[in-house]
Amino acid sequence: MKRFLALLLPALVLALPAQAQLLPNAGTNAAPAGQTQSLDRIVAVVNEDVILQSELDNAVRSIQQQYASQPGQLPPMNVLQQQVLDRLILMKLQLQKADDQGVHVSDAQVDQAVAEVAQQNKMSPDQLRTEVQRSGEDFGAFRQQLADQLTVQQLHQSVVHDQVSVTDSEIDNLLASPSYKAGEVHLGHIQISIPSGADAAAIQAAAAKAEAAINAIKGGMDFNAAAIRYSDASDALDGGDLGWRRMDEIPPAFADTVANMKPGDVSPALRGPTGFHIIKLIGQREPSKQIVTEYHARQIMLKPSELMTPEQAQQKAQELYEQLTTKHADFAKLAKDNSKDDTTANLGGDMGWFAKDAWGSAIAQQLAQLKENQVSQPFQTGNGWDILQLLGTRQSDLTTQMERDQARQAIGNRKAEQAYDDFLRDLRANAFINVLVPALRDDTNTPAAS
Repeated sequence: MKRFLALLLPALVLALPAQAQLLPNAGTNAAPAGQTQSLDRIVAVVNEDVILQSELDNAVRSIQQQYASQPGQLPPMNVLQQQVLDRLILMKLQLQKADDQGVHVSDAQVDQAVAEVAQQNKMSPDQLRTEVQRSGEDFGAFRQQLADQLTVQQLHQSVVHDQVSVTDSEIDNLLASPSYKAGEVHLGHIQISIPSGADAAAIQAAAAKAEAAINAIKGGMDFNAAAIRYSDASDALDGGDLGWRRMDEIPPAFADTVANMKPGDVSPALRGPTGFHIIKLIGQREPSKQIVTEYHARQIMLKPSELMTPEQAQQKAQELYEQLTTKHADFAKLAKDNSKDDTTANLGGDMGWFAKDAWGSAIAQQLAQLKENQVSQPFQTGNGWDILQLLGTRQSDLTTQMERDQARQAIGNRKAEQAYDDFLRDLRANAFINVLVPALRDDTNTPAAS
């Protein structure tokens, strides 16, 4: 089960703010084997909802399984439970807000997500179901986790949609800035949070925790292990790895510090609006030309519907494939008559020139196997069944175009991240949150009852 959760909709997860990512098994309330339901107590109240001990135990157990080969990197059990509980609380708040705003996902959207996870694992949806059940997990709970991820993604989009816009002048200014020309950096991150409205004692406690993290790193503790042990950020259990980021994507308050660091350096505790931050510069690289292979292809897409079952769509795709390969039927005509893709059907299936991954991983895999003018056998995607014909390839210098696209995305991401962070802080501040187990309370990172 763990390997599936690690591959859940990577594009979706990247689109979410880190705080919104769902913990493994967070959606299941089933008690562990051998444990009676009478022991399943309430550990936290979140507005009118609750978090059960079984939810917390299952989520903690999943984290422990992920670090089974390196258990020493995990913090003490009470700290791990506090971190996991805080994530569960935040997920509950977001799902509640989504419900209040009428943000919901359909069964068809979840079906598509299941198909994508199956595709990533080189399985059919039925094989995925069998494998999930074989691992001892409930497939309904698995689907619910996907539904929750999709719901939070839609909530995020609705929150930032009207708040984030990027102008051409902003892009021009960014492209001309020294920070953009400075290339990319790979960062590690430890965050020691300060609650909204914190008093002097809480701020002092957070500063002491940050100092303890720095001393542990200076004493030889691996930065990833220190992030797991000390960080309050949602990426803590991933070792605080922020991945590669352009210098312009780093908050301005920290950019000057990072600019003066060398790979391997660890910053002092930097005070930010949400708390203290410790940054490690893992690596850096210079900007390079963006020479990419572009593909010209056309497709016939068959989508299951009320009038066509998935089995019928597969059968129809096979019939069309045989017409193309044995009877040399005209691809464009078959696409116009049969394809259900609104973008390409009227163009005879022509997809134009595009980067390999522009149409998704399933099509990208087929492109890698096809020769020019070759027609693929029918293959399954998240939308249904596809037939693909590769018409040609070319090398293109997309440096200027990609720079503007990256700049637009960087500015938009920064604005969206700040807008959603503000939204989450308000969500916490206005919520009733009561942690009922004293050992799970942590005033530095778990919101108190309001």
